[in-house]
Amino acid sequence: MAEDPSSCIPYRYERTTTAALLHDQFSDLAAEEETEVRHSVAGRAMLVRSQGKIAFVTLVDSSGQVQLFARAATTAKFKEFTRLSLGDWIGANGKVVKTKRGELSILVEDWVMLAEARLPFGDKWRGITDVEIRYRQREVDLWANARSREILQSRSTIISETRRMLEEEGFVEVETPMLHPIAGGALARPFVTHHNALDMDLYLRIAPELYLKRLVVGGFEKVFEIGRVFRNEGISPRHNPEFTILELYQAYADYEDLMVSMESLVSTLARKLLGTTRIIYQGKEVDLEPPWRRATLEELVEESTGCAFTVDTPVTVMTEFLRDLGTVPESGWGSGKLLMEIYEKACEAHLWGPVIVKDFPVEVSPLARRHRDNQALVERFEVVIAGRELANAFSELVDPDDQRSRFEMQALRHANGDEEAMTVDEDYIHALEHGLPPTAGLGMGMDRLVMLLTDQPSIRDVIAFPTLRPQSRATE
Repeated sequence: MAEDPSSCIPYRYERTTTAALLHDQFSDLAAEEETEVRHSVAGRAMLVRSQGKIAFVTLVDSSGQVQLFARAATTAKFKEFTRLSLGDWIGANGKVVKTKRGELSILVEDWVMLAEARLPFGDKWRGITDVEIRYRQREVDLWANARSREILQSRSTIISETRRMLEEEGFVEVETPMLHPIAGGALARPFVTHHNALDMDLYLRIAPELYLKRLVVGGFEKVFEIGRVFRNEGISPRHNPEFTILELYQAYADYEDLMVSMESLVSTLARKLLGTTRIIYQGKEVDLEPPWRRATLEELVEESTGCAFTVDTPVTVMTEFLRDLGTVPESGWGSGKLLMEIYEKACEAHLWGPVIVKDFPVEVSPLARRHRDNQALVERFEVVIAGRELANAFSELVDPDDQRSRFEMQALRHANGDEEAMTVDEDYIHALEHGLPPTAGLGMGMDRLVMLLTDQPSIRDVIAFPTLRPQSRATE
């Protein structure tokens, strides 16, 4: 029987410390000083230098790097040690020392191969700049580019701190279904799958909103969920077909309450991660210190275009304006949809912010409550920072009759070919008939928040494995 090539690889390795801990504990050692302290470390060999009867390896683990110092006279398997390939995983143990040049090191007594890097892991990977290679072979990128690891570590911190802050405010974390019988909760094109046992189509969720509000009906006064949602749409620097969203709902609150909560959440995260609310994003300062500017959508459109467009502006006037912007409006668009398109085409990208854009048309907000002072609008706001939407929130629609009417309007649009429009969700209407108290809800793209706080231009930089077009191995 042929020998298993992995038979010499141990099933586990007992390391006693990390690179970072070694530097913390032995930073005061003098050059050429040797201790009697022995430690075992493990990681990748990212630099190998052989100088006759001595050799050096830069060992990198998830916390940092430390030097391995080997001597022919005292290191087991010295020749094999000098022939290590870049990227090999090894474990090594020995005394903690500092070399003549003051480099903290492990004076290797013995070592073991933990995994062989069979694919090239050398200079061509160092400092990868080809973004396609970086995204397609993220496992290599993470070793070649320390910044890539830092970004994903920051992402973990942002999400965990968000969760902790909400729990301190009395919010309860819940989980809602990923597979929905009806695509709802947002205006987006869904992914469709099929359940064989039930012989029915299901939709990957585009938002958890409707289920979360049913929990509020059930007595949960503060709920949130952080999880994946899926939208069958295009890919861009700010869009990925699957992304992470925070959605929260608070009973007895309105959208004004969530404006304050949003300011506090983002500014606090910035302080915890960066130590300041004055951050630099793509070379330009953003001051996240509350309070943020509040302005209505109609006010901002007028500032950007010089035209006082409102939901009462004739459809023909806004249609002509959009055509001048290079957009051909669809025949079914009403004044609210046209106004929203003008805002998105002529205004949003120019808002550096942070700015809270509030009071949207009813036509584009099927789940929001009508504005208490203007029934043609809803109490909805979006947070825009650095020219892109970060969060969307509103005072929730609590009237089941109004909700049915809005769903029916959406269903008509869906029947006429609008794949992003909703349909009638009878289960949700039934839940509203049990009574939803005054409630405010918010959805925030966590990926975009990470982009902002880590100064990244593309959503693909903050997702470990972004969606990519398939590529044949033969062409890579």
